[in-house]
Amino acid sequence: MAEPSNIQIWVDADACPHPIKEILFRAAKRVEILTTFVANQELQISASPYIKAVQVRAGLDIADNYIVEQLHSGDLVITADIPLAAAAIAKGAVALNPRGEFYSAGNIRERLSLRNFMDELRSSGVDTGGPPAFSQRDRQNFANQLDRFLRSLP
Repeated sequence: MAEPSNIQIWVDADACPHPIKEILFRAAKRVEILTTFVANQELQISASPYIKAVQVRAGLDIADNYIVEQLHSGDLVITADIPLAAAAIAKGAVALNPRGEFYSAGNIRERLSLRNFMDELRSSGVDTGGPPAFSQRDRQNFANQLDRFLRSLP
């Protein structure tokens, strides 16, 4: 393997689907990239010098804030949390959701607006439903996009 990159992967692990965690465990070992899972609960992680778990105290946005404080430009953040993705992008990081969609400077503002609108609807009592069930196709999309990101590293 070539000289390891300084790029790291940060995972918003509290809501990350188990199949995505498994893909990340394998990728971290395969390409020898430090991957840190951050959650407010204890995590079961795969044994590897490239995989780390950080447990933060419970509370709103505590894990998100920890990730933002630690990440560097070029790092990859795995999250479905749109405000976390926006903060990561603002710091020069790359953000990928568990369904295999990259967030970007070009789409994050629209996603934040839609998220805020849906929050307003829910708080006024409107049942907005939830996201569709996590599928095999989502898993494959994520694996493909993660691989694309990893192949782009120096």
